[in-house]
Amino acid sequence: MGILSSLATPLRFALFIGLAAVVVVDDAIARDENSSLPGDEVVGLLEKMHAVNYGKPTAIPPVDYDVLIIRGVYVIDGTGAPPYGPVDISIEDGEIKALQTAELGAGIPMAIEAVGNDKHVVREIQAQGKYVMPGLIDAHVHTDVPLHSLFGPVPSIDFVFKSWLAHGITTVRDVGSLGGLSSTLQYKELSEKNEIAAPRFVVMAMFPIGRFSSPKEARQWVVDVKKRGADGVKFVGGDKLQVKAAIEEVVAQNMTSAFHHPQLNVMDVNALQSAQWGNTSIEHWYGLPEAMFVDRQLQNYSYDYNYSDEQDRFGEAGDLWAQSSQPGSAGWNSLIDKLLATGVTLDPTFSIYEANRDREAVSSRPWYQEYVFPAINRMFQPNSRIHGSYFFDWTTADEVKWKRNFTLWMQFVNDFKNRGGRVTVGSDAGFIYNLNGFGYVRGLEMLQEAGFHPLEVVRAATLNGAELLNMDDDVGTIKIGKKADLLVLDENPLPNFKLLYGTGHMRLNLETGEVKRVRALRYTIKDGIVYDSRKLLRDIRTMVRELKDKDGEIQPGAQ
Repeated sequence: MGILSSLATPLRFALFIGLAAVVVVDDAIARDENSSLPGDEVVGLLEKMHAVNYGKPTAIPPVDYDVLIIRGVYVIDGTGAPPYGPVDISIEDGEIKALQTAELGAGIPMAIEAVGNDKHVVREIQAQGKYVMPGLIDAHVHTDVPLHSLFGPVPSIDFVFKSWLAHGITTVRDVGSLGGLSSTLQYKELSEKNEIAAPRFVVMAMFPIGRFSSPKEARQWVVDVKKRGADGVKFVGGDKLQVKAAIEEVVAQNMTSAFHHPQLNVMDVNALQSAQWGNTSIEHWYGLPEAMFVDRQLQNYSYDYNYSDEQDRFGEAGDLWAQSSQPGSAGWNSLIDKLLATGVTLDPTFSIYEANRDREAVSSRPWYQEYVFPAINRMFQPNSRIHGSYFFDWTTADEVKWKRNFTLWMQFVNDFKNRGGRVTVGSDAGFIYNLNGFGYVRGLEMLQEAGFHPLEVVRAATLNGAELLNMDDDVGTIKIGKKADLLVLDENPLPNFKLLYGTGHMRLNLETGEVKRVRALRYTIKDGIVYDSRKLLRDIRTMVRELKDKDGEIQPGAQ
């Protein structure tokens, strides 16, 4: 209670955008506290919040080889094609140089000769019978979430980076740069140089609402953030004419955009309208049901609805899909046709909303014991002043509505995919019981629940993500000449994505009677640099344990 009572003013936000602190870190990342810089407007909005020290990111592991060879693996290439192999993969200068089929037979003879000399030091990973797939792409992340610091000390930024890498995520799209564009661009630069152990970054600036007096000023802001290095712009509503002008400028600048269509603005701009203006991806699902209303123009709000009361906001959103056109109807099919014509991508972020259909189950996942630090655990508890902590009186009726909501939402996403639409995987972790890495893997499972074949799930997580980010020439599939962003797995993940969780999958050994947790991911490779996922997970657990020891926190889920 002491932490909460120290807040001088209520923090009851309608949207989570703009939540930031003055952030300080050691050496490698210097924060520019001048919030007047384009893209850094977010930094000054909560200046009374205490500073956050994210620490200096860890350097990459030692690289004592010039050539990396992975022996005898079966390849899931990310295109949707079935696995093939066994194959030897040769990597040099961070790129895939050769893919050569190894002959079947005892010992699997070497297809690629490893000849070391004065110029080359070769490392071999003996992975006979194991699997390789492309590095995963999380299309919706928030690297910095300064809100966590309201509830106590936060771990080093390594907690986030290692959570991603430990779950095979080698590329992330930061939608909005909640810690400010300056800091996120520095993460990107250091990652590109492989000076820190982190995925590669695509960085989006948050479009500031209420800052501009004209569409011309909105356009100029887009030009300015592009000059600073932003890859794209995240929209969460705003003045209709300014948003339209900004999206058009994003297209003119050869950037990309992402749009969360909040109820406060969806009457002006729904998902179809923004896509027709040139928006690149629709985040979550807001704006889709509203784009195919047939017997109404707006959501059936209760008369005492308050958008800033998040139980109202999220509770009543559970009825939205039921109020709209139904599967197979003319309105349903027409919207899919119109969206396909624009080329827009759906980035549904299923896992961030899963607690709405079963809060108790989501808040007691196996990873909560060892991977949730005290501050974020406190933030996850019901709190009317904090975004995403809205389970004040979440009832059976609320969960039933959301289960129905998910059924319709998932069917729309699956129908969109079946008609040729691009769907990606984003986690939006850091809120609503959703953790980096773990929440992403849960998103894979939920795409399969929606009707995707596991190979379609992998394609969404790899090639589709790369296409969305205009990076498919470099990443997203396993192909000669592409960057060596690869996962080495002890087992085939297609029958069971639970094998990708940091906590693994519970399995009974029928011969010994022993119950064990098994994991598939052994190594995450980014730019040819090998990261041991088991070591990364140990590092994360150590960070959490140290914070718990200092805090005296009881186990998550026990409150």
